[in-house]
Amino acid sequence: MTGFGRAEGMVGDRMFTVELRALNSKQLDLLLKLPVACREHDAGLRQWLGERLVRGKVDLFINMAPSTGQGGGRFDRQLLAAYYRELRAIVQEIDPEVRTDLFAHVLRMPEVHHEREEPVNSEQWTMVMALVDSAVEAFNSFRRSEGERLETDLRARCLVILAALDRIALHDAQRPDRVRERLRRKVEEVRSEVDEARFEQEMLYYLEKFDITEEKVRLAGHCAHFEETLDGPAQQGRKLGFIAQEMGREMNTIGAKANDADLQRLVVEMKDELEKIKEQVLNVL
Repeated sequence: MTGFGRAEGMVGDRMFTVELRALNSKQLDLLLKLPVACREHDAGLRQWLGERLVRGKVDLFINMAPSTGQGGGRFDRQLLAAYYRELRAIVQEIDPEVRTDLFAHVLRMPEVHHEREEPVNSEQWTMVMALVDSAVEAFNSFRRSEGERLETDLRARCLVILAALDRIALHDAQRPDRVRERLRRKVEEVRSEVDEARFEQEMLYYLEKFDITEEKVRLAGHCAHFEETLDGPAQQGRKLGFIAQEMGREMNTIGAKANDADLQRLVVEMKDELEKIKEQVLNVL
């Protein structure tokens, strides 16, 4: 399930911004991007989030910026000078005649553009976590709103399948007469005498072989179970996926046994709705 949450606030003399973004995933896949000042809290934060986010490909970004007017250079001068001296020594050792702009290379070296970041203390980290908690609440609120839309869509598609199943039942009730008439025409075409008792026996065998009563009952039961699960507690996404698979099995069997163009068209309609349900279920936690 997708999601987004954001919170920001001052912690000491630094501005912190927290953003949570999520895409669909069968498992919880966390990516944390923290400022250097917060890196030591990575493991604890990862565990804290794992207990609250359930599943999804979730990215957490914590950005830190000094407050307006805070002093401090934009470069780490000591590190920049150290890089420059080391590069110059290497050039002198290998080939003193080489002409290259060492300073331009130094400016592209890692971390020279960032001032030293003092690690956040325990009190400041508590304030940062309060921002994370606010972002998670906004994130979960986003998910709840999306979940309500998904529930409405899933229920509507389930009703479409049940309506098609009712039409299948009507067609199926008339199928024995249609089959009997079709077989009699075939017999007449070959101008063959038919023993009525044997004909009825063959009809019974044929109808038993292609009977779909059990499949119709099971499919209706799976649809009812699907809707009951939607009414159940949170985190039912995987269960809904399993029920949708069982619905698909019954539809496939009905289609295989139908041997009737009208029934098969209705099965195709149900399968189309089921595929849309399966796509949407991937968004359910």
